Formats: sequence, C-alpha cells, structure tokens
Amino acid sequence: MSGPGSSDAGGRGPAAGRALITGIGVAAPNGLGTGAWWSAVLEGRSGIGPITRFDASGYPVRIAGEVPGFVDEDHIPSRLLPSTDRVTRLSLVAAKEALEDSGADPAALPGHRAGVITASSAGGTEFGQRGLAALWGKGAQYVSAYQSFAWFHAAGTAEISIRHVLRGPASAVVTEQAGGIDTLARARREIRKGVGLMVSGGLDSVLCPWGWAAHLADGRLSTDPDPALAYRPFDAEAGGHVVGEGGALLVLEDEEAARARGAAGYAVVAGCAATFDGGPGEERLRDAAALALADAGVRPDEVDAVFADGAGERAADRSEARALASLFGPRGVPVTAPKSMTGRLGAGGSSLDLAAACLALRDKVVPPTTGTRRVAADCPLDLVTGPARELPGLRTVLVLARGRGGFNSAAVLRAADA
Repeated sequence: MSGPGSSDAGGRGPAAGRALITGIGVAAPNGLGTGAWWSAVLEGRSGIGPITRFDASGYPVRIAGEVPGFVDEDHIPSRLLPSTDRVTRLSLVAAKEALEDSGADPAALPGHRAGVITASSAGGTEFGQRGLAALWGKGAQYVSAYQSFAWFHAAGTAEISIRHVLRGPASAVVTEQAGGIDTLARARREIRKGVGLMVSGGLDSVLCPWGWAAHLADGRLSTDPDPALAYRPFDAEAGGHVVGEGGALLVLEDEEAARARGAAGYAVVAGCAATFDGGPGEERLRDAAALALADAGVRPDEVDAVFADGAGERAADRSEARALASLFGPRGVPVTAPKSMTGRLGAGGSSLDLAAACLALRDKVVPPTTGTRRVAADCPLDLVTGPARELPGLRTVLVLARGRGGFNSAAVLRAADA
C-alpha cells in the first residue's frame, strides 16, 4: 500500500513475480485450525456465545466469539508464557500451521528472503490490563518487565520472526478491520521485490474488561442477547456487531519458485488497493474495490463472488450495498459475510475472509451469511443466506474491509490454476 487512494501496482514490470498463497493458518471462534474452521463455515456453525474469558455479567453485552479449546499452555512453550499476550499466542499457532501447510522451508532460502508482516488493531490488550491492575493495586515494582513490549502491536511479528527464523522484511500494520488485506498488499510487494516467502495476516483478542470497555464506548456493539441474531449483516433489523477473537495468517511465495518445488497453492493475489474516506458522506470503499480490480486487470463482470465487510449496522451496510450496486450494476454478484459466524475480529477479520476466499476458490463454493434473516430493501444484494452455494465456475473473488476511522481496503484473488 502506498497511501490513500492507491493500488499496489507500483513497481510492477514484465519480470515481476506473482504472489501465490500456499499456506493458511487459522484460529477462529468456530474452529481452531483451518480444517475445523472451514468445515464449520460450510455447515453454517457459529462460534458466537456467552463470554467465558472474563466475568461479563455486569456489562450490557455478554456475548462474543471465543476461540474454542485453546489452552495457552498446550500450544506455547512455558518460557514464552510470561512474556506474551493471548493474541501473540494465537498468532504463533496460526503461523506454525500456515508454514506447515505451505510445505515451504524458509531456512532453505538464501539471505534475508523470508519475512513476516502482521496486523493488530489492539495489540496485547489483556497483558496491558494485567500491568495496569498490578500498578494500581500493588505498585510499580509488581509490573512485569515484559510490559515494555508484550502489549505492542508488533509483538506478533517479532515472535513469529524469532520462532521461524524469518530474517527478511518485518513490520506491523494498524488499520483495524482493514489490516489483514493491508498486510497482504505489503507482502505481495515484498515478493515482487525478490523476497521468496512472506507470512502475512492479522489476529486480535480483546476479550478482557479493558478491551471490552473500549468496544462498549464505541457504541457499535449489538445489545441483542441472542447469539444467533445479534450480528446480522445487511439485515433489515441489524443493530450492530459482535466482537470476536482470532484471525488467520497466510504464506505468500513467488509463484514460479513455489510451483518449481511442487506447490499447488490456493490462490494468486491478483490485485490490492486502499483508500481513505474524506469528510462526511465521502466514503471511498467503492474506489478501493475499483482500484483493486484495475490493479488485477479484472472487469467487474469477471468477479464471481464478493466477501463483504458486513458491518451489521444499518447505515454502514446500506453504504456498502450501494457501493457494490454501483460497481456491479443490475447484474449483481453473489455476496457473503461469513464473519456472521465469528463476529468482527479486528485485524483478524479481513485475514479470515481472505482465507475463506482461498478455500472457496479451491472448493468452488460460496459460504453462507448465517445471521441475516431478511435482507433490507435498501441493500439490494444477492446475499448468500441459506446453505453454502456451489459455483463450479468460481475463479475470481473480491474481498472488502473497512477499518474504523476511514480505512478501506480491497483485494482480488484468482484461482491458483487461473
């Protein structure tokens, strides 16, 4: 990403390598691990339920999407537990799965040709809360020395780099929900510069009182206590969103090198773009989508499905639906928001949508939007709300994301054999 209103086409020439997604790692509220999560998505099984990670009885919102069965001690070496937050631990597990899934050996790459870029909108919120509690309850001498870095948004990038000896480009992105797509664009740019492998994506976890207070103050959470109805993207009665934890990490490789070692890959990153909203009424999500399509060399009538941002708030949903109608016209296109099964995951949201898009392209199927019962009349979309929809001709997918504050990002993925 080179800035607001930009595509990622800069620096591309005839010899520039295409970025192939070869590995996926997932930690999501409806499944820990890619296989478990994808099965749940296709079956329409939600991971939203009562909060168990802290006592939420005194809060007006008491449901969220929690990663199931994740016992930190079972996945993380004991020496790392004192110096890591929940989100860093989830990130380490997702990175391990993604690299194993890719079949790549980063250590075999010469020099500094393997790197990592992650996104986080909240950093180590729970670690920070523990530090504050120690400071005000006991005194400064009881605050962990690891407080100096464990809360930081780039902690995941650092720990993944150390664990897997990824000595190449490394950075972190903070653009809220748009972060997952933004890391993909940056990783693709590094591949085009000659880096052989990049781990990219985002995860977040804010399921603690401090993090919860921030989300409640934002005023966009649904207060419906029913986990099945609280988050309903594009629904006539949508009243806000549900928060979840987790996300996904992807492995990108130079396509030629990956295929030379026998990797089939999931999808090619064909186009990426980002925009920033102007003043009131100057939303630019449509511009981001159009720029990404132009970067990919793809016409709107060549897009087979859209993974929508799906804010679950009436005005925001109406705005996104208007952008899609303007872009695709009366033809329309199948639209889905599988985050209805997980809640909005901050930086992990668009990363998980990218993972879903990869698997949708592989399996030729569009997963459902489960929370929505009645699509609003002012959201004229072909929203997939029943069973997963089989699309034998599925070849090109557009993924959209909006981050609080005005961030818009879009990515175009094409089937690996396209």
